[in-house]
Amino acid sequence: MLFSQFPNQKFWGLLEYKPQWTLTLRGWLLLFLVLILVVIGFVLFINPFLRVYRPVEAEVMVIEGWVPDITIEGAIAQFQDKNYRLMITTGNEIGRGKYLSDYKTFADLAAATAIALGLDRDQVVSVPNKTVSVNRTAASAEAVKQWLLASDLNIKAINIYSYDVHTRRSWLIFRTLLEPEIKVGAIAFSTPNSKSWWKTSAGIKSVIMETIAYLYTKFIWPFET
Repeated sequence: MLFSQFPNQKFWGLLEYKPQWTLTLRGWLLLFLVLILVVIGFVLFINPFLRVYRPVEAEVMVIEGWVPDITIEGAIAQFQDKNYRLMITTGNEIGRGKYLSDYKTFADLAAATAIALGLDRDQVVSVPNKTVSVNRTAASAEAVKQWLLASDLNIKAINIYSYDVHTRRSWLIFRTLLEPEIKVGAIAFSTPNSKSWWKTSAGIKSVIMETIAYLYTKFIWPFET
């Protein structure tokens, strides 16, 4: 009350009276309700958003080599059902066990796995990328682009096949680097627990991390390339 009597006064350069707005009880309740709705919306819609399914008409499927074997099984089923012509596997150098393995990159490992699971050798091409510690998906996309442009296949469209909530980010990166020369669709392999991701620590971690990674890719990564 003392200082409010002198709204235009400054006291020795240390104190200054400034009137301000503040939330009422009703305002706080409305803010709390909005936050609750945002959380509910995030829980219900973020997983389908990240786990995108937008295939295009294409003869080539590109699968990220780091994915689990069950994802490669799903890719093969899709490959055979839609009569794809070629499967391209991508991937960095294997970070652990490469001295004990016959396969030095995830691209080679995924290609060998696809062949072991039933694809013909002439249906699978391994396109490993330059080993990098950051932006690995971008390095894979660039390697695929260079391989397609250098080939005589005249490929105009591909579908990127990836694992669950990682798919949206991979699709964005491939589209950014390949289009408009090559049209890019996306197919996500969905795990049994995808729709109830909040019930497991692994699901929570993957969704939150992929949300952050997607926002980085959408709004920051293009300005760094």
